[in-house]
Amino acid sequence: MKNIVVLGSTGSVGRQTLEVVEEFPDRFRVLALTAAGNWKLLAEQARRFRPRVVVILREDLYSPLREALPGETEVLCGERALSEVASHPEADLVVSAIVGMAGLSPTLAALSAGKTVALANKEALVTGGELVRGTLRKSRARILPVDSEHSAIFQVLKGQRRRDLKRIILTASGGPFRTRPRESFARISPEEALKHPRWRMGAKITVDSATLMNKGLEVIEAHYLFRVSYDRIRVVIHPESIVHSLVEFRDGSLLAQLSLPDMRLPIAYALSYPERLPLPYPRLSLVEVGRLTFEPPDPERFPCLTLAYEAGRRGGFWPVALNAANEVAVAAFLERRLSFDRIPVLIEETLSRLSFSGKPGSLEEILSADRRTRALAERLVEEWTCSP
Repeated sequence: MKNIVVLGSTGSVGRQTLEVVEEFPDRFRVLALTAAGNWKLLAEQARRFRPRVVVILREDLYSPLREALPGETEVLCGERALSEVASHPEADLVVSAIVGMAGLSPTLAALSAGKTVALANKEALVTGGELVRGTLRKSRARILPVDSEHSAIFQVLKGQRRRDLKRIILTASGGPFRTRPRESFARISPEEALKHPRWRMGAKITVDSATLMNKGLEVIEAHYLFRVSYDRIRVVIHPESIVHSLVEFRDGSLLAQLSLPDMRLPIAYALSYPERLPLPYPRLSLVEVGRLTFEPPDPERFPCLTLAYEAGRRGGFWPVALNAANEVAVAAFLERRLSFDRIPVLIEETLSRLSFSGKPGSLEEILSADRRTRALAERLVEEWTCSP
């Protein structure tokens, strides 16, 4: 029986993780669940899975959550509690599924405690890649990627010699606006952006998929996960989302992992690694799919991808700033304070007004750069909103 902690259990990945867990009650036990603000769903999950501990980030929601749960469930609140359950001594695996920068601190806490982390929070590596690497070197922890693309690469590389690897090829669906005229981007609504043609995901990552920033963040994540230079990481548009990524080897061979676009598959692989579970979900039929297509990304349509490569290559605090500016931009778009076509403009303008020196040496330095970037990006949004 494997004890599981799910950080961000009310989000898309968290909910799908619990779907997998529920299929195999003899293999997994939920030790702890956490959420930022959705206390009602967290209470439902706690009543269903009966974890020992639940954590709600917002302290003002502690009382209603406490009242909704049976007495044997311990209820905690606040950021410190997230790190406490992430490093719980009885945890065998921690699923890091908190959205955005908020996932960095508890992920580091889990790794520092030597836990195996099923990583769905790409921002932890984007913003804290060097800290994460350093923590892995000091502890006996390990990371199992949950993103479908990185899970695919992880699976393909298993048993291969690292020196034979030539490049990594990340696939991207292209989102809902792959063929939409660029001149209409200013009129794209949040409702349109949230209708992804292939994947069932949360709001923030769905918008990132529409701008291709999600793929840009995955490029940075792949750099840290697989210790590959940016020049050896390529992105290709694959609308069918069947090939989840490929690895090219020095003899010219391409190896890929294929499946239907269902996040429960990479989640299950991370939960059960190195085993594979007999999953009851729909199977891929290449005959039914019929055709797989690929095309290069259009840098004019997807400038966020170029911005991510630039920030990754610059290193230091720049990926932190990229992520922070993007989170502000996406939030402003979803709140209808920023048009869709201005998301990359805001990110680029924010980065152009910043200066950094050196590399992050601590979590606090990363958080400080994050706060500084967010404040500038928010100020720009306000200025643009108020402009005639």
